[in-house]
Order: sequence, then C-alpha cells, then structure tokens
Amino acid sequence: MSTEFRAPPSTTALHIPDIPDDLSLPQFFLDYSHPARPLRPSGVPWLIEDGTGRAIGFDELRLRTASLANALSIKWNIIENDVVCVFSPNHVDYIVCIHATHRLGAIVTPANPGYTADELVHQLETTKAALVLVYADFLPTALAAAKLVGLSEDRIVVIEPSAASPFNGKHETLSSLVSLGSSKPQNFVERKLRPGEAKTKVAFYSFSSGTTGKPKAVVIPHYAFTANILQTAAHHGLNDPSVKKKQLNPGDVSVAGTLSCFDNIPAEIGAVLPFFHIYGLVVVLHYMLFAGLSLVVIPKFNFTEFLESIVKYKITHLCLVPPQIVLLCKHPAVKNYDLSHVKWCISGAAPLSGAILKSVRKVLPNAAIGQGYGMTETVTTVAFMSARQKMGVVGSAGQIIPGNIARVVRPDGTLCKEGEQGELLITGPSMALGYLNNEQATKETFVDGWVRTGDEVVIRNFELFVVDRLKEIIKVKGFQVAPAELEGHLLTHPAVADACVVGIADDYSGEVPLAFIVLRADILKRVAANPREGEKLKAALKKHVADNKIAYKRLTGGVHFIDAIPKNPSGKILRRVLETRRSNCQQSSVLPNCRA
Repeated sequence: MSTEFRAPPSTTALHIPDIPDDLSLPQFFLDYSHPARPLRPSGVPWLIEDGTGRAIGFDELRLRTASLANALSIKWNIIENDVVCVFSPNHVDYIVCIHATHRLGAIVTPANPGYTADELVHQLETTKAALVLVYADFLPTALAAAKLVGLSEDRIVVIEPSAASPFNGKHETLSSLVSLGSSKPQNFVERKLRPGEAKTKVAFYSFSSGTTGKPKAVVIPHYAFTANILQTAAHHGLNDPSVKKKQLNPGDVSVAGTLSCFDNIPAEIGAVLPFFHIYGLVVVLHYMLFAGLSLVVIPKFNFTEFLESIVKYKITHLCLVPPQIVLLCKHPAVKNYDLSHVKWCISGAAPLSGAILKSVRKVLPNAAIGQGYGMTETVTTVAFMSARQKMGVVGSAGQIIPGNIARVVRPDGTLCKEGEQGELLITGPSMALGYLNNEQATKETFVDGWVRTGDEVVIRNFELFVVDRLKEIIKVKGFQVAPAELEGHLLTHPAVADACVVGIADDYSGEVPLAFIVLRADILKRVAANPREGEKLKAALKKHVADNKIAYKRLTGGVHFIDAIPKNPSGKILRRVLETRRSNCQQSSVLPNCRA
C-alpha cells in the first residue's frame, strides 16, 4: 500500500493548471487571464457592499488599486520589500489595499482588528511595518501601537472615516489617497518578476493562529498564493467539462463577514472568516472572486442580520466555521428565514462533528455540505469536499487537492499506511517559506520541503479525517480521547451553546476528560435562578456522553459552566487559555468566569 496520499484520480485527469512563476498576485489577478479562470458574465459585480448594496466591478477595483499604489509611492515612497500593515475588519477596499501594496513590490501583513495595542506592537515590531492602513473604529489602538514602536502618526492611514469613530481628520484617508494617485502621473515602475522569482518573492507576513506563545509571522510568496487558487480550481473542476453540475458557477454569490456579535452568543466566536486570516484571505476573498462569484462584504454584523443578508442578496455559497454552523442548527431566528436558495456550504478551520453536519442538512436542504482543511503554513487549502459530492463523508475534512502530497507519520518517524493514524505532513506548490526571523520554529515545522501540521489524522479512501491536535489528545488509561469528538457530541444536547473538552490529571487514569460548557441564554437564566437545576443539568450532560460513548470517554473529570469558550478568529478553540482554569478544577468547583 502507498505511504503517500494524493488527490483521487478523478480530480487529476485534467492535471493541475500551469502556475505562473513570474507574476505577482495583482498581476495574476488583475492583468492576466488564466485558462482555468471561468468567464464572469457581463454585469456580474466583483464585490457588493452589504450596508448600501453598492456593486463594485473589475474596472473600479483595478483603477482604485493603481491609484492607491501611486499615492503610496508619492506620499511615503513605499518601495520593494517595505511592509504595510492592514489593520481592518472586512471592507470592500481590503483587496485594493493588498494589491496596491503588491504593485509596489512591498509586503502586506494583515492584522486582527481585535488586537490590543500590545498585540499589534508585536506584529509591527516583528515585520518592521512602514505604514498602517486602519479602519477608523480601531484608530486609537493603531495610534497607541505606532507610538510604542516609533512609527510616526503621519504613517497611519484611515481606510474609512465614520461619524461614530474617533477619526479627527489629521490622517490621510484611503479615498483622499486614491484621488491623489489618480490625479498624478505614475510615480513608480512596476517590476516584472524573473522566471521562477515568484516562488521566493514575499507577498504576505500572515500571523499563525498558534495556541502557545506569541503568534509567528508566516512568510508567504506570491507563487504559493496563486498556486493554491489554481489547485482549488482544479479540485472543483471550474473549467472541467466532465463535471456536469458544478458547485461554483460565475454569477453565484458568496459572503464575507467579520467581527460578529451574535445575539446572546459569546463574542469569542466572532470574527468569522475575516480577510486577515488565511482562510478568508485566500478562499473567501481571492478564490471566490477567481471563480466568478460576487462577494457580499460585511464589516460588522450579528447573526440575525447575517441571515437577512443571505436572503436579501440571494447568497448561494457559505464558507463558515463550526460556531456558525452550530448557530444555523440551534438559533431560534433561523426558522424565520427561507434558506432554500443556498446551494453550497463549507465548514473549515476546526473539526465539525458528524452529528452537527447532519443537523445543518435540515437547515440547508438544497446545499452541498462538507468540510475543508488547511492552515497558514500550507497557504490554506490542503483538502476540500469533492466537487462530485452532495454531502461530504461524515467526519471527513475532504480530499487532498491536486498537487498536494500527504504523508501520515508515526511517532517513531516511520510512514503509516492507509487507514493508520499518525501526524499529517504536507508538501506541494503552495507551501509557505517558513517563519520570519524564527529559525528554530521554522526547522521544527518546515522539514525537507514538508510541513508538519501537528494534526493527528487518518486517510482512508482518499478522505482525510482529522482526529485532533497531537498535543490536545487526552490519554485515559493509555487510550486516546479526541476532544473534538466529545465536543461535537455535547453540542447535540439542546441546552448546550458551545463546548470545550480538556484533560485533567488523575492519579488512577493518568488523565480524564473535563467539559467546559456554555449554556443557551434561556437555560442559563434558569440555572442561575436555581443552583439545583445546574446540578441536574451537569448530571444530564454526563449521561448524554455516557449513553453514547465508550467508558474511557466519559466526563469523569466533571462538567463546568463557563461564560465563553476562548477561540481564535477562525473558530479554533484556544485550549491553552483554559490551562489555569483546568488546574483550578482539581481544587474547586467554582472557576473564574465560570458558573459551577
């Protein structure tokens, strides 16, 4: 049996499209018509501004990009290898900021607008950013961070002023720069890359969503970015005549939203598919536009308003993360909206249980539903639900996309065969170059052309099953317990809004599972009013697991109610944030920010 895993033969019959190795991202995206790119019908907009309904086409995007690039050159002499930080939620000009920076040969570092000043300082210092483009609402944080790193205030550009923001008129705005750039002769010469140079020419310093230590800057070249777009296009058969009923078609409508504040849902599950995260940056922003879809851009929204936008704009394609999928299954407002026009729904960034996958089928009855898998270090997509599937295989994160090669490795370094469990290693044309100024971390993750994902997986019948993070596996009497499995099961209980399972030390078993539970708002009120109700519910949740799981997977470590499960912007649980609370669980039933 093979010890290396590739895409199924059915998806590689037309081989991977040629990947240009002499084009920057904007040159590939705005100047070049690749044969794998579907033809966008006339009148189909590229972007739609959610709040106003304003449609933005190719000509406007291309002109704004050229004008902003010219202004950045005139005003600050931004040149090759300078770094520009984009500190903003999703916005229709986000892609303009990216491509304008790249026109000058400079590097983009997207930053989470939810950062504190100290967190932003880390990113600005690591990348040595020369300019910050900031959404007005986050200007105070940008100014505080800029002061700490010695970046002058005149190098802070406001993307969009607003009446509610603290913008004081002292800074250049994106609109004023576009006007300046369009009124002046071109001040720069855009460089043509040499053959092969795109493989090393840096496009992004994207920060990884690690759960320990400070985030690391992943060095992403232009070639890797365009490669992943073309690999995914081949996987979906965008221009493949053998795929009769395509999942993505020019003229379809997708959506991008960020900084969500869901009704009665903890804010920690917000920031769904933001452009600063690799999933939103590659798959949602660039790949969907490449495929010919229109993209509805939502800077800020709550869940019910998100549902309204899906209906208003007849959004057909949803790229979600598990917290949103759970809301679709459980939020009472969903029944008020007709979502029958949705024809494609993909969940990524964290494992989704089979039970929840089946539940969302009832909410989106006409949609192809499945999962994808990727990471910043692989410049997103490693695996995707097959273009020929209406429903992804339960528990599968999809099939390896064309061009990628996977290995599954045992702890002793030997290679697993099909169906055996081990750590996933990936290689292919879209791998990042390493971590910026972090040689040790680079050596640990990027090994002889392979990326060590740190994920425990099984590959069977071309399907990738992510068991869990290696360092998050709970060992009970020598048996491995995957937290994601128990979390998915707990989410099927009607009282549970969110869940996180961790292991706590036990003298007899080594470790035992402990569940942190976020209750639905109505249930929480009942429990707060009557502590006995809380104890009954804890017993019911333990029984919910015990009735359906083998003995060593039972919640022997207990159940604790908590206000919110800490998560990163892509929806991955930050288990390490719960480490101190976990140790407290062994001493007290009452936790900080918990309801016992």
